[in-house]
Amino acid sequence: MELRQLEAFVAVATELHFGRAAQRLNMGQPGLSDHIRRLERGIGASLFTRTTRRVQLTSAGSDLLNRATVILDLASDAVASMHRWADCDAGLVRLAVTPPVAPSLVARLSARLAEVAPNIELQVSLMWFGDLERAITKGAIDVGISCGSLPTHLGTNNERLYAEAWFVGLRPDHRLVEKEAVDLKDLASETLGQHSALLFPAWCAAQNVALREAGISPPTAELAEPDLGARRWSEQSDVDWVLTTASIAIPDSPATIRPLAPSQSLPLTLHWVPGRATSPAVGRFVRLAESVDLPDGFTHLNECRVWDRAS
Repeated sequence: MELRQLEAFVAVATELHFGRAAQRLNMGQPGLSDHIRRLERGIGASLFTRTTRRVQLTSAGSDLLNRATVILDLASDAVASMHRWADCDAGLVRLAVTPPVAPSLVARLSARLAEVAPNIELQVSLMWFGDLERAITKGAIDVGISCGSLPTHLGTNNERLYAEAWFVGLRPDHRLVEKEAVDLKDLASETLGQHSALLFPAWCAAQNVALREAGISPPTAELAEPDLGARRWSEQSDVDWVLTTASIAIPDSPATIRPLAPSQSLPLTLHWVPGRATSPAVGRFVRLAESVDLPDGFTHLNECRVWDRAS
């Protein structure tokens, strides 16, 4: 039994006329009749009673019509699904992000993907940076976004796509709190509160880059709170200020945040292994991520895009 035989059968069963069925299928009537004869031989039953004046379904034909319609619908759905898959319009994309990546950015990516490719499923996980690196290496995720960079020896691409402005967090009574923006050089001698580099290696490394770019090396103290927002950092007497972003800073924190002058930004990097993509949908998501309209506070780094490729 072949699909084209079932198509011929359904056409005749619907039209109850071989000539009209042949026209509907854009084929000759002899070829149509041959398909029906071969189908009847294959199942061992007559499907139609034919006279010179009309065509009628037999009991076997009536039973087969329902089944054949279901089979052809399933086949059509399967073909359409494969076309969507090949056209990058369907599939699963497994995305992992680290804590410094703002939920608003992930929400924007998810919403935009749902608009342009509703049949692509985006599965989002929150991971520590080390776990993200291992997941990319093992193929447990397709795409990662973090504020760090991954080794490229296994074919991982690191593309710096976005930037979020750095802010300083100050105590409400700090001498610089009245300024609209703060120069990091003015904080060079005051103690910076930093998270544990064991918990947030990429975040701490990015902070250190900002300090080097500002030309300062302030004294540091480890923040007691393990979460990135560190809402109660100002209760630590040995900490004078923190370096943060608007999306990380806790809205109801007693601290005051101010932008930097000159401004600096935290770069966010997209990681993926093109040669190991589980479906074309992964590439579609990466292309979308490169051009998506960003939420407030973020900018594209397209003008200084960096691709790290394995040699």
